[in-house]
Amino acid sequence: MTLSDRLLTMRRDPHSGEVLARGGDPEAHSILQRTDWVPVVRVHEHYHRLPTGLDEAEEVRLATRAVSRLRTVGYHVDCDEEFDTELREQHHLPLGARILHLAEQIRTATTTGEVANFLTELTATHDGVLTALDDVLVATAEFHEGLGEPADPHVARRLRHLAEEYLQIIRTDLSHTRNALADRHAPHPGRRTCTNEVPATERERSAVCACPPPPRAPATPPPPVAAGLRR
Repeated sequence: MTLSDRLLTMRRDPHSGEVLARGGDPEAHSILQRTDWVPVVRVHEHYHRLPTGLDEAEEVRLATRAVSRLRTVGYHVDCDEEFDTELREQHHLPLGARILHLAEQIRTATTTGEVANFLTELTATHDGVLTALDDVLVATAEFHEGLGEPADPHVARRLRHLAEEYLQIIRTDLSHTRNALADRHAPHPGRRTCTNEVPATERERSAVCACPPPPRAPATPPPPVAAGLRR
């Protein structure tokens, strides 16, 4: 991560009057979205704007809150004076970050049983993450069915299709993977738990554990020589 990833600007555009936030890394973008900002992705730029239809007081409130949240976790925000604040808002760990922690645990797992346990959080029939996601899609579809705009029934059907088709495929395959791992009871041959113990026969006096060195990367073959150059 570069220093520029920790820098953002938040200003009211002099031409459109929109309040725009530019810069930052994915964590900063997540904080903006969780403060009701809308991402805008173009071919040559990526920025965030406030939702349309807000009065000026609400724009100032959301912009000020975003500045507070970003600065709380160490971002430098260069902003218009009307958005500047000394307040700091506590940053709570979002649900997505807790699920990402499962990926980190799987990357360091050493047995099939460990990975099966982590995948259970996703595949559990009653209260797993995928079951909850299915319910979220259906609830959002039900919400659109009563909104009244011409496109809303199409959105509702699309959401139900995602739940019934694509999500069902993911849940079925991942559940099968989890169950197969639970039955294997095997260590991963390429991973081991470090005990931080050095055997008496170790020749390297600076060694702090008995783990073997990482495998050597295969040598990169030289590029092919053109036929004309061989002559």
